[in-house]
Amino acid sequence: MSPPRLLIATRNPGKVREYRRLLRDAPYVLASLEDLGITEEVEETGQTFEENARLKACAYAALGRLLTLADDSGLEVDALGGDPGVRSARYGEKTSPLLGRKQKVEENTDQDRVELLLRNLRGVPWERRTARFRCVIAVATPPAPPFAKGGMARMARGGIEGGAEGGVAAVMREGAGDLILVAGAVAGMIQYEPLGDEGFGYDPVFYLPSYGLTMAQLSLEEKNLISHRADAARKAVILLDSAPGSRFSPFSSQ
Repeated sequence: MSPPRLLIATRNPGKVREYRRLLRDAPYVLASLEDLGITEEVEETGQTFEENARLKACAYAALGRLLTLADDSGLEVDALGGDPGVRSARYGEKTSPLLGRKQKVEENTDQDRVELLLRNLRGVPWERRTARFRCVIAVATPPAPPFAKGGMARMARGGIEGGAEGGVAAVMREGAGDLILVAGAVAGMIQYEPLGDEGFGYDPVFYLPSYGLTMAQLSLEEKNLISHRADAARKAVILLDSAPGSRFSPFSSQ
């Protein structure tokens, strides 16, 4: 019997590559949105990482009819009041109202976002350039058919923004499907100029004091030991690999 499939709900090739490594020990065959031919875009309208992760996981689980993993992650810089935060991937983008909705006028590149971040931190001394990468992963089952029996009763409700102990928030019911939420983080500093060719996003300016390197100077293997996404993914793997009957095992029948 072949293992079940797990949809990784992102179009970011860097994330897909990381998850293929991070989840290599999970008992699932990974599929991407492109593998399933899913072209619909789920807007990140939430105000927190958790809200966006939940929104994407549940929406793409319904579209793909598969167990689905989605995350929302970003960079929080203390000297900027936590910015760019949930807007990390859209930092500095210009939008215009059109037909009652905001439409992108110009989409920034990773380099554009890094340059904007460094401009906004100009003059900020080293000791105040503290920051962290944060990641919330949501894993959702497809909605159950009407009148279907079974499924988990809601065990817990509530968010994990601010950090539940151990980064595991809850197993809960969400739109007639099951959902788990886990969180991860890694602390560092924002250095003055980009260094390194590995990784993506803000990795070239995220300095890790314990390594003396930026995240982009680490190999993928090293990054997958310490990153915020790796931290959250390890917790997700434990739940995905739970034995039937475990209190965190909504997916044992998938």
